[in-house]
Amino acid sequence: MRRVLVTGGAGFIGGALVRRLLADSEAEVFNLDKLGYASDLSSIGTHPRHHLLRVDLADATNTADAVRAADPDLVMHLAAESHVDRSIDGPAAFIESNVSGTFNLLQAARDHYEHLSRQRRDGFRFHHISTDEVFGSLGATGRFSEVTPYDPRSPYSASKAASDHLVCAWHHTYGLPVVLTNCSNNYGPWQFPEKLIPVVILKAVAGEPIPLYGDGANVRDWLYVEDHVEALLLAATRGRLGESYCVGGAGDHGSPSERTNREVVEVICALMDQLRPHGAPHARLITRVSDRPGHDRRYAIDASKVTAELGWKPRHSFEQGLEHTVRWYLENLDWCQQVRDRACYGGERIGMQASAGMAAG
Repeated sequence: MRRVLVTGGAGFIGGALVRRLLADSEAEVFNLDKLGYASDLSSIGTHPRHHLLRVDLADATNTADAVRAADPDLVMHLAAESHVDRSIDGPAAFIESNVSGTFNLLQAARDHYEHLSRQRRDGFRFHHISTDEVFGSLGATGRFSEVTPYDPRSPYSASKAASDHLVCAWHHTYGLPVVLTNCSNNYGPWQFPEKLIPVVILKAVAGEPIPLYGDGANVRDWLYVEDHVEALLLAATRGRLGESYCVGGAGDHGSPSERTNREVVEVICALMDQLRPHGAPHARLITRVSDRPGHDRRYAIDASKVTAELGWKPRHSFEQGLEHTVRWYLENLDWCQQVRDRACYGGERIGMQASAGMAAG
């Protein structure tokens, strides 16, 4: 794959993918990103094989122009609005970006693919990166797999489910060679500080109340971002066309990467006690707040297919990845403040409009 187009390459997972491509391949990497509030290029820096294309996928003409300029052998589509709480407050942006944007990219990729030489067509791939949230909510047992029916519960997950269906349709109707992956909750360095793990770290540093939604018993499957990137590259280059692969933190050995939100918060507080003992015990800052509207109870991934077919397993345990992540944020507090200032986000809770509406009703 000599020319790779990564959409959303200035985001958290996209940035990790771009860094890996630049470090471990000789590909020309074209980074298509609208540079929205959560975008940041600090982790990538300057590199002669990195080419930024500042484009909003909602603009069909500019998207088509960008695909022609990149002339890719591989498209890896990560660009998406991805924060559930923000989707509650403003669902329109999620439809525009995740649904209309994916449609525009598919149309541009289809036109590009149909005009390639036979040799390049044989190697071309479109890899769509999605989420386990499209499958809805699990009970106390079971795990999501590639055959789990779709049952999205939030505006975010519904928009991602729609984009998954569009990608599959373009494969079956137009013959576009696609691969899909659905991942569990990612964490690691360089994540925009509005997601759970960086929020808890930064609240603990500041000595502010650490919000815990509801009873804190909601369960998530945690996947270290660098492990995810390895799975993405395997799926993109070796996955079977038309297939989807579920990627989670546990591989094929049970579910040691599953944690309740309360467990995650408490482990972070314990790490903070070790690394910033003057603020201990940080667990005293944990504060229960009203739950998120429509909060899915449990996610868990069965990753046996990607392990069996592609030989992938996560290399980091949750404890290893989390300690590295906490240390990274403590060493990069200036970066956290810079990106929060740029996004005009001060760490406040969002996603409350639905709760306010229910209370008023």
